[in-house]
Amino acid sequence: MLRTFFAHEPGQGLTEYALIIMSIAIAVIAAVTLFGQELLTTYDFIVSSWPS
Repeated sequence: MLRTFFAHEPGQGLTEYALIIMSIAIAVIAAVTLFGQELLTTYDFIVSSWPS
C-alpha cells in the first residue's frame, strides 16, 4: 500500500517533463557555447561562396 502511495504523486509527470526540458536546454546552450563560433564561420563561408 505504501509503495502505491509513494509511486505516483500528483504533478510527478509535470516535474519529470520539466527536468527533461531543462536538460535539453542546458545541452543546447552548451553546444552553442562550444561550437557557436565554428558554426558562424561555416555559415559565413557558405553564404559568401553562394552566387548572388
